[in-house]
Amino acid sequence: MSTHIIRTLRPDDAAPLLAFEQANRAWFERHINRRPDDFYSVDGIQAHVAQFLDEHAQGRMHPCIIVDEHGQLIGRANLKDIDRQAQTAEVGYRIGQQQAGKGLATAALRYLITLAQDEWRLQRLCAYAIDGNAASIRVLERCGFVQGTAVPDIAIVEGSVVDGHAYALDLRAAGVDSAL
Repeated sequence: MSTHIIRTLRPDDAAPLLAFEQANRAWFERHINRRPDDFYSVDGIQAHVAQFLDEHAQGRMHPCIIVDEHGQLIGRANLKDIDRQAQTAEVGYRIGQQQAGKGLATAALRYLITLAQDEWRLQRLCAYAIDGNAASIRVLERCGFVQGTAVPDIAIVEGSVVDGHAYALDLRAAGVDSAL
């Protein structure tokens, strides 16, 4: 696996983020809901970054990017829907096609787990995966997430409505180690 850094999203990340999303658009759309066309524009991505940074400032999200040793953006990882009262959040990640299968999603999820425990003091994380997305399900399970309830009609992928499942990780459970 290549050397990488995971860090909090910044306003000056908009241009590299747009390039990353454009380069991987077809790849992502084979696995998850497609984004609206206007997302893939300078204005669209700037609005997206501004929204994420605003939610971060409000304590509802922690958006991160993953850059390689050359400073190129190769993935994203987010804690979202942070609920400080319930001590919960949802995790999500997007890894570029060229980086798929190299352990980067697992590293990103482990980073989010550590962030949730150490910075946000959360007790439970959830995630959603489309049935049949074996790679994403493997990453979740490798990091200790347990499959929960079925979620019908979770997404539209390549024009077809697909089902999925919720996954959860109890951060208080014995054996959850952020340095897995």
